[in-house]
Amino acid sequence: MGSIPVVCLVFVCGLLVPVLGDKHSLYYIYTALNKDVALPGIYEFTALGLLDDRAIDYYNSKEQVKVPKQDWMREKLQPDYWDKGTQSRRSKEQWFKVNVVILMKRMRHNETDLHVLQWRHGCEIEEADGNLTFLRGIDEYSYDGDEFLSFDDDNMRWIAPVAEALPTKRKWDDVAILNQYTKGYLERECVDWLTKFMQYGKEALGKHSPPDVHVFAKKSTTDSTKLTLTCLATGFYPKDVVVSLRKYRTVLPEHLVKSSGVRPNEDGTHQLRKSVDIQEDEKAKYDCFVNHITLKTPVTKQWDGKCYDCTTGNIVSFIAGALAAVLVIMVVVAVIVFLKMRGKSGEKSKSGLNEASKVHVAYIPTSTVEQQYIFHEDSEE
Repeated sequence: MGSIPVVCLVFVCGLLVPVLGDKHSLYYIYTALNKDVALPGIYEFTALGLLDDRAIDYYNSKEQVKVPKQDWMREKLQPDYWDKGTQSRRSKEQWFKVNVVILMKRMRHNETDLHVLQWRHGCEIEEADGNLTFLRGIDEYSYDGDEFLSFDDDNMRWIAPVAEALPTKRKWDDVAILNQYTKGYLERECVDWLTKFMQYGKEALGKHSPPDVHVFAKKSTTDSTKLTLTCLATGFYPKDVVVSLRKYRTVLPEHLVKSSGVRPNEDGTHQLRKSVDIQEDEKAKYDCFVNHITLKTPVTKQWDGKCYDCTTGNIVSFIAGALAAVLVIMVVVAVIVFLKMRGKSGEKSKSGLNEASKVHVAYIPTSTVEQQYIFHEDSEE
């Protein structure tokens, strides 16, 4: 559910220098739990709108009000937009509550365990020379963090990655108008709202931020004879970035490097860290190569050869000083991680949807007629 940067490579001066595409996206994510949990910031139901990975609106089952997360959203959209959005979110919350219970029964799950139902949908475009090109639309569903159904926009059909989803796939594919509406939403209606929001927030969205780059090493937690060398790029926006760990200016193979993936900071910027284990007495010259749309030339930061916790046993203060912002883990990610960590006992869970219901289960504002027939009601989301 993560997005992949659009990157093309140009050979210059013996190096592969990345050129980043100007890509924009609009996604909505719905997350529902079968019960309340004693974890701060996690609710039984949440809905989140993301424009270029920045939160633009939010709803949770505690406050039960759809609210703007950007000043320009509050200024540009009239009160009735938020009133209608609130009513739509409340109806979805009720629908999710019912279907989480139905799914648990179908999967023969213990009602005392925690389960999560998600739906994500939206679109991505590319802007070049004032022209907009549709890249792709996403409409997908998951249960307990595992993929259940996804829409194949090119062929106007649903893809069932698990056998348990086949009955639902067949039912939805039999409703031709439903798939036509889904495709229309992803390729046209979603794009219309994306471009409208881009226009509304062009000043804020245009405030790009360059990455702050740090390279440091600490004791490996898995091998006492090794160090973990890390490159941290933080505080950048937009999120498309290229980060490479290099030895004697040669990029290390990806299978040797661990990546955190691009993650959000609480101030709307992003961070990415990549790490590699090296010998403690390593004398080779390592550096971190970073390129971003805000940089006139790529940044190269060389490791100073020091280990910051080899004598003190504590790198916390160093990392605290290096980070430009604190990472905010979004509700969707937190819930999935929580589920994965607690493990699954017995036979692998089966996934399914309420086939008797004419609505989807899952994870972002959608397309399908009444998505399955309920989500059609708020095309303005």
